[in-house]
Amino acid sequence: MFFPQFRARRIRGSATFRRMVSETTLSVNDLIYPMFSAFGTGIKKEISSMPGIYQQSIENIVAEAKEVRDLGIPAVLLFGIPECKDAVGSDAYSDTGIIQETIRALKKEVPGLAVITDVCMCEYTDHGHCGIIKNGDVDNDSTLDLLAREALSHVQAGADMVAPSDMMDGRVGAIRDTLDEHGYDAIPIMSYAVKYASGYYGPFREAAESTPQFGDRRSYQMDPANRREALREAASDIDEGADIIMVKPGLPYLDILRDLRNEFDLPLAVYNVSGEYSMVKGAAERGWIDEERVVMETMTAFKRAGADIIITYHAKDVARWLAK
Repeated sequence: MFFPQFRARRIRGSATFRRMVSETTLSVNDLIYPMFSAFGTGIKKEISSMPGIYQQSIENIVAEAKEVRDLGIPAVLLFGIPECKDAVGSDAYSDTGIIQETIRALKKEVPGLAVITDVCMCEYTDHGHCGIIKNGDVDNDSTLDLLAREALSHVQAGADMVAPSDMMDGRVGAIRDTLDEHGYDAIPIMSYAVKYASGYYGPFREAAESTPQFGDRRSYQMDPANRREALREAASDIDEGADIIMVKPGLPYLDILRDLRNEFDLPLAVYNVSGEYSMVKGAAERGWIDEERVVMETMTAFKRAGADIIITYHAKDVARWLAK
């Protein structure tokens, strides 16, 4: 059909008809809210590069988590800032580590909220890298044991799901085997399957205090120029037992998100990362953009590209806007 017989504006002219034919639907059930738990008490420190996001001690994490649950957001994703860091990130897999204690508090105080934990070493190592350092680089295979121990300790503390973000080869299989061997075969793994070495992570490194003390993470995170490699990475994690696969960051990699949606039928997550959040917040604070409109357009883009789940620092605002 062609103009004048076909006029697209016949439908667009009515708000009711626009709703009826909308091809993409966003729901509060799609959202996960990331949180940063810090050792100590009485801590609520706003992250300078992430307005509205805080490092918080456990009692404040619990208070905000109750707000998250009451907004209808189904899950949080936890990151930890330990009291002390060392070369092997021992707080990451300590029974009394910051994340383990946070999990216990949330499961006790905020029933009905799913607790997902980031599994990585960078927040806990004094060198800021994601595993054991040998010969100036992260040693893949010796790191796998620590990641498996970390995931197990999170689940033993009560985590509902674990999310390995380190990008070591074979880590999903190592974690799956360890959880199964200890009777946790029902715990799902959400794998950061396709995680690029991105400049969009800058504000997160302030939030998690995880800036590498030397070099960078390009030897284990993906090259932003590579597209086909994403399919190989995702397929590998699925073969090793991942239940959900993720693309990170989000906006610069919508093509990758769509590639994975076309190729695989597993649930698909996207991480709307710190740099994406901070750019929107910064522009909105200066009056350059309409924050609500831009954020909701961004969330719709993730869903349109194929995401089932959106991890975003905007989650609380999105939940409020959806409820209007």
